[in-house]
Amino acid sequence: MAAELEISLFGSCVLRHTDPRAGDITGAKHRALFALLVTAPLNRRSRSFLQETLWGLADYESGHQNLRRALSDLRKRIGDNFDKILTVSNKEIEIDMARIKVIGGPADGPFLDDLNVREPAFVAWRDGVRARPDTVKALCTISKKTGPARIRPRVCALPLAVPAGDRDLAIAGDWIAEETCRMMSRSSLLSVISHLSGRAMSQRFVDLVNVRKTLDVDFLMTGAMRRHGDLLVADVDFIDVHTGTLLWNRHLSCGAAHFAQDAADWLVNVVQSVGRSIAETALHVGRQTPLPDLPDHRLLIAGATAMHHPRLGDFLRARQLLDEAASRAPDNPNVLSWLGKWYVLSIFKNYSTDRAGDTQRALDCTARALDLDPQSSFGLTIDGFVNGNILKNMDLAEKRYAAAQDINPSESLAWLLRGSLLAFRDEGQSAIRATKMARDLSPIDPFAYYFDSLASSAYLAGGEYEKALELADRSLEVNDRHISTLRSRIAALHALDRGAEARQTADDLQRRFPDFCLDDYRNTHPSADSKTGKLVMTALAAAGVP
Repeated sequence: MAAELEISLFGSCVLRHTDPRAGDITGAKHRALFALLVTAPLNRRSRSFLQETLWGLADYESGHQNLRRALSDLRKRIGDNFDKILTVSNKEIEIDMARIKVIGGPADGPFLDDLNVREPAFVAWRDGVRARPDTVKALCTISKKTGPARIRPRVCALPLAVPAGDRDLAIAGDWIAEETCRMMSRSSLLSVISHLSGRAMSQRFVDLVNVRKTLDVDFLMTGAMRRHGDLLVADVDFIDVHTGTLLWNRHLSCGAAHFAQDAADWLVNVVQSVGRSIAETALHVGRQTPLPDLPDHRLLIAGATAMHHPRLGDFLRARQLLDEAASRAPDNPNVLSWLGKWYVLSIFKNYSTDRAGDTQRALDCTARALDLDPQSSFGLTIDGFVNGNILKNMDLAEKRYAAAQDINPSESLAWLLRGSLLAFRDEGQSAIRATKMARDLSPIDPFAYYFDSLASSAYLAGGEYEKALELADRSLEVNDRHISTLRSRIAALHALDRGAEARQTADDLQRRFPDFCLDDYRNTHPSADSKTGKLVMTALAAAGVP
């Protein structure tokens, strides 16, 4: 989607059409209004905030009229694209950043240097940004890159090196690499080089420059294997190929007679470490690096990781990362599907101030993804997620999950969300089987807390309250701001007659989500009318949730 307007935020504040024939928008308050919207969390501001910030010296009615007049002027200047760029309601105004190009950067001068708006609230906001400009710097990020983008990190696992002449040990080292590739390839966030290519590469002297040039990979798993008496000993290294950094090393020692079983269990830990390392490394870089400087392969996984972190700042950064990924790879259905999931989570996390609008945006993302690739199992899964968990259209959600599993039986998120849907219907044992399958298929997934959370709900529906509590506790150790997990924990504790602990968890929930009440759950949750949903509502009420 091409941008219709461009704005500079540092030095001279310029707001103009991308078509040079249309000219600039020069009004100070008009430019200030756009600057406030472009820099807003979730790209929306309340009308009252805009009125007070831009016309703070006027009374409320005058500020209201001034804002209406400014919007009317902008409608005339922008023309038919006004309603595409700005969504205006009686409570707030939202800007579509896909239609805005931020130009220039901090080298051009101070933030909004020439914008002569004197209202104290605006001056205080502007000076606050100047004191801490990092967030706004990240907006100066429209990618300058051209050509196709490789949006997923590329990973290769080489067969483990063994002493010459030990054929059985060579087979074991090759099997470890093959099984690792198979497990990693189940993730929609990674691109995995085939085991056969890795085997061919291992036949020669391995150096990082040669690996990077030959296989075009970002991360490499390599290592060595040897015998030590009756033991087989393996050491595995995981390396960032671009920097040469050793991210971690794992050591395995087991009896030769039990190698297959011990190595299979050990590989799960190895692959989980791969997923966590790539995700956390990408997020660390993504937090600190201006978007134009981020390599393509960092964007999607950093955005997907950030949206699952408990901090609001990370969640907002996730949107920037995914928008940048979409701008570099506009025909990638996975990127659009992850962006759709971001909108769903903005509703679940109670960050959304426009539930209906964000629901439609999520559906728009999945519709575009499925237009690009009707066989996208991940796109089908996220479309089912929107329909089932937000719109309560369970039959359509079930069809989407089934279609995703027909295309890709290893689509772990489809299994997980289908299990959640079964839990909504009180089909507890089926829900347990589906969520167990999801967790078995997703050792690479860096969002294990999310899998544990939904599995907790499945065990709750199945009446296995101790297991539901165990999974909820494990999930909360990683992310203690996931409201679904807190509700499951309260319900499990209530069912186990542990009322004092349930009340304490309810206090935690209300502290983190002060606006949550029983009516919210009753009116919006897809399982509210089920047996499990009634258990949750009874537990919440008994624990003191209003």
